[in-house]
Amino acid sequence: MNSDVLLRKHVLNLLNGGMAYPTFDEIVSKFPQDKINKRFPHGKYNAWQLLEHIRLTQFATLDFMISQAYIELPWPSAYWPDISKKATKKDLKDTIDKFKKDRLQIEKLLMSPKIDLFSKVPNGTTQTFLREFLLIADHNSYHLGEFAIMRQVMKTWPKNHKD
Repeated sequence: MNSDVLLRKHVLNLLNGGMAYPTFDEIVSKFPQDKINKRFPHGKYNAWQLLEHIRLTQFATLDFMISQAYIELPWPSAYWPDISKKATKKDLKDTIDKFKKDRLQIEKLLMSPKIDLFSKVPNGTTQTFLREFLLIADHNSYHLGEFAIMRQVMKTWPKNHKD
């Protein structure tokens, strides 16, 4: 296997999780619907807002890499949902579905031999595609770890969950 393919597979593993930490699906699975708007102790946001932040940031980074009409969004306001918004079950489902759809597009882009991982992203200054893929993996894993701890503190893991 050549080094380019091997690098892409390693980055794909980082995006998907499951090596050093659970996958996105495992972390969000069976989250109690009646707790999506509950803030964890001393927290500034609730479970849905954290997942929506992960989704919004992942989407913005994908858009930065591929959109010819890309417009830089204001930080941090465009990357977090309104703190006063109360999510519905549909909002949570939409967040999860959109996250998965965007991640699939990211995975396809990553694995495309048409993308030189070391080339500059057209919308960027010095950012490479590799940097952006690693940024997504890093950001997602950071906040998914936070979500997992949030679940532990809120006691929202299923009874059969093992730490």
